[in-house]
Amino acid sequence: MQSRTTSIDQDRVGELGTILSIWAHPDDETFLAGGIMAAAAALGQRVVCVSATAGEHGTDDPARWPPQRLGRIRRFEAAAAMAVLGVTEHHFLDLPDGGLATLDPGPPVERLASLLAEVRPDTILTFGPDGATFHPDHQAVSGWAGMAWQSAGRPGRLLHAAITDEFLAEFGKDYDEWGVYMTDERPVGVPMAELAVRVQLDEQLLDQKIAALCAMHTQTAPSLALLGADRFRVLNQQECYITGRAD
Repeated sequence: MQSRTTSIDQDRVGELGTILSIWAHPDDETFLAGGIMAAAAALGQRVVCVSATAGEHGTDDPARWPPQRLGRIRRFEAAAAMAVLGVTEHHFLDLPDGGLATLDPGPPVERLASLLAEVRPDTILTFGPDGATFHPDHQAVSGWAGMAWQSAGRPGRLLHAAITDEFLAEFGKDYDEWGVYMTDERPVGVPMAELAVRVQLDEQLLDQKIAALCAMHTQTAPSLALLGADRFRVLNQQECYITGRAD
């Protein structure tokens, strides 16, 4: 595949064909691929989304949000977000939030490979090896998706979510204040010229994505409070990917 950036708008998302979107927690997909999925669904493309966990430990206040309650609510939030995005096929693997890196990768890779064989996607969207925030769950899912893609005969085009150097220059300090990184490591921004796909969301599509993110209130309220509505929109206006590979 050519390495040049393909900047596409809503009308050209059709070039991505059938999409399989593979992530760790509900909200990962909406932050990193919500606009692409919504645009594809509006064009009549098949969009299948996978969440490895329900995100039941995704809180700094477990007394208020015990795992059983938070997991249940995050499933409700995910259903609402998928409805906003127009995605009708959303699968949970029901794996333990926060524990993916310790699992035997064999069973989840087999499940993903079976889904790849069934869906036969033209495009697979998932994390890069750094998991965007160095979250072990994100990194595990990235590895599983690559292994499943390899096992299934490399169907379609594997794309890894990327953070550009321009994005980090504008929002890196905000991400640190928000506390999204799981280690002392920080991502190295990808130069725009190295992107495989960049989707610039128009106002209507961005409205749709923001509405889906707001449906995931337990996860997005802190960032909205930190950034404010206008800056939160800017943060979510581009979705960028590099060509992935199975290691």
